[in-house]
Amino acid sequence: MTDEGLNSALEKMRADGVGEAAVRSFAHYYERLSRGDRGILGEDEIEPVEQVTALEDLPDTIDKTALDQAVVVKLETGARLPLVLMNSFLTQADSLKALEQYDLPTDVPADFVQNKVPKLRADGLAPVDWPDAPDLEWAPPGHGDLYVALVTSGMLDKLLDAGYRYAFVSNADNLGAVLDPRILSWIAAEEIPFVMEVAQRTAADRKGGHIAHRPDGGLVLREIAQTPDEDLESFQDIDRHQFFNTNTLWVDLHALRDALAASEGVLSLPMIVNRKNVDPTNPDSPAVIQLETAMGAAIDVFAGARALLVPKERFAPVKTTNDLLALRSDAYELRDNGQVVLAEQRHHQPPVVELDPNYYKLVDDFEARFPDGPPSLIGCDRFVVRGDHVFSADSVFTGSTTVQ
Repeated sequence: MTDEGLNSALEKMRADGVGEAAVRSFAHYYERLSRGDRGILGEDEIEPVEQVTALEDLPDTIDKTALDQAVVVKLETGARLPLVLMNSFLTQADSLKALEQYDLPTDVPADFVQNKVPKLRADGLAPVDWPDAPDLEWAPPGHGDLYVALVTSGMLDKLLDAGYRYAFVSNADNLGAVLDPRILSWIAAEEIPFVMEVAQRTAADRKGGHIAHRPDGGLVLREIAQTPDEDLESFQDIDRHQFFNTNTLWVDLHALRDALAASEGVLSLPMIVNRKNVDPTNPDSPAVIQLETAMGAAIDVFAGARALLVPKERFAPVKTTNDLLALRSDAYELRDNGQVVLAEQRHHQPPVVELDPNYYKLVDDFEARFPDGPPSLIGCDRFVVRGDHVFSADSVFTGSTTVQ
């Protein structure tokens, strides 16, 4: 059934117009899965990373030539630095509309679109059919698809042709990730093909992906989904595995081009086998497998890849309305370079916010309960809300506060 399942999946992708590089990449991971690769990285296969280069130890020299060859995914000024987004089919229209208000460089397109792959039935690995909602037959292949999507979209060639060499990559929700010319100059001076920004793990980061050493000394990223159950305790040991991936990366596009050419477009990143139902809202729908990769996993691909220890101020993600309230409050400040950082009074510790998910989880519901803006949280260590309440912008909360 395996060969038949693979052929069916590839035919489905080609019929839907998926780029050939993405088709080859999917076939690579499918064949690994069919050979028994579970996407697992055990504790006995890695060694802890005890020390990495720190941002504070980098030279102060700024390479202006490298700065003019950089493309970033955050808004910057002072160089041509274009903003380029990797969108999904669902986010593209809204993202491009939001960018219309900005005066961005026009020598490369503002975005490119992530690929999609078939969900595979867990019982036989054939592409799943779900006529009630055909869109659910497809899945994004994880943000490791970044490298393939750069090729299938033509964006990699466009960037190289326009003279861009260095890509600064981060999740769109990380408001702390802005281009630092000192990091870029260090990368250019030492000709480093790939850099992952890492931060010191705390108890709050126990479930985030961490870096480790392969037996040959190379670096690898391990996600919790790649960890055997018997190794979860070691995975979450922040003293053993000290550094977590912030998902802020620096990629030498020349090195990426060469790596893709050498591998016929397949980087062979560590694989993540994600098991779900074809309809995530229906536990009785068929069990499926989604083959995914993480973009940070490319640290395992490039010879000479490095990790760089950065302060937590370069990691300010907004993934929930809890994060959103903290970021909008006076506990954070906006710098002139567009970076959002904790106010000095916070001493590098963000307030812990816990909003009742029954009333605040969705953005529209959240906005309705803070109609005039956020309350003051600069002096608040913990802000917990239970039940349905509306807050005014002149409210001030300090210490540990629970509203119920």
